[in-house]
Amino acid sequence: MAIQPGQLAPQFTLVSSDKKEISLSDFKGKKIVLHFFPMAFTSVCTAQLCTMRDNFGYYDGLNAQVLGISVDSPFTLAKFKAENNYQFPLLSDFNKTVSPAYGAWYEEFVLGLKGVSKRAAFVIDQDQKVIYAEVLDVAGDMPDFNAIAEAVK
Repeated sequence: MAIQPGQLAPQFTLVSSDKKEISLSDFKGKKIVLHFFPMAFTSVCTAQLCTMRDNFGYYDGLNAQVLGISVDSPFTLAKFKAENNYQFPLLSDFNKTVSPAYGAWYEEFVLGLKGVSKRAAFVIDQDQKVIYAEVLDVAGDMPDFNAIAEAVK
């Protein structure tokens, strides 16, 4: 079951596209916009993260950090980040621990692929409590970016 607003966000430490460990607790005192996405270099995932990239300035004055998470390797995510000029960290849930903890998880995805992140968005407040949660069952659907922006305000 997906994490719901009001719950404490599950803590994690993941390797970033810059090959550094990043923990959720690193951002205590800031709001966090967490975007889970199924796979780098696919059209909808690219559109999801490019929307966040293109609206990144919106979050500047709001003490918020954007993070992207998928089960792709840090090496794949580094290439994906570089090719699309994302200004925020992409984190590898390669060991498939964080996506299930947030309920953003396909047991089985397309083409028989198992263990893939669902498209999802969470906003976490300064005290690491979830204040917005959206988990999409259909991989072709996009998160509600307006609702995410409202939650961050």
